[in-house]
Amino acid sequence: MLDSDCPVRVLIVDDHPMMRDGLRSTIELENDMCVIGEAIDGAQAIELFATLSPDVTLLDLQMPNIDGLQALTVIRKRWPGASVIVFTIYPGDARVTQALTLGATSYLLKSAGRNEIIGAIREAAAGRQVIATEISSELEAYHGAAVLTVRELSVLRLVKEGMSNRLIAESLFISEDTVKSHMKSILMKLGASDRTHAVTIAARRGFIDP
Repeated sequence: MLDSDCPVRVLIVDDHPMMRDGLRSTIELENDMCVIGEAIDGAQAIELFATLSPDVTLLDLQMPNIDGLQALTVIRKRWPGASVIVFTIYPGDARVTQALTLGATSYLLKSAGRNEIIGAIREAAAGRQVIATEISSELEAYHGAAVLTVRELSVLRLVKEGMSNRLIAESLFISEDTVKSHMKSILMKLGASDRTHAVTIAARRGFIDP
């Protein structure tokens, strides 16, 4: 099918060749859609979006150089009407909320079936949102939950690296008492029993990378 004759023109953005191949094969089985380009990172995604003007972009989050969220930010700023489906292995209410806040049209997991992917592309092309069922349930479960501050996230990332309170304090140029205060707040907000538990919960919910 020629691009000019294709009702739904799709740009695939993913750094894994096998994932791109699988998505392209799935999409091109449909008579009303086609793949017009493939990007391996956020920088190439922005470049191809500018030249190809796709109807829908399937965008991975974890990529080298410029990641998915950075690319999403740029694309939605330059082209406010862009339809972007975040397509990732990562669930988590915080990560999903961030992507939707930045302008993602929909949020799907890579475990989604063929019909779900194709349906989401058609919905996105029509300007409608699709959120994976399991993600919707998590968003509902944590609706209104406390959000970690920028400083708390900085502390938690260093906890994940195995740093002690003293080393965290030195790294962030704050006192150990301040670190302890941040940790107390983090544990309370996440409902965690200890530091390790806090890191596990934060990674699952998308506050920090796994």
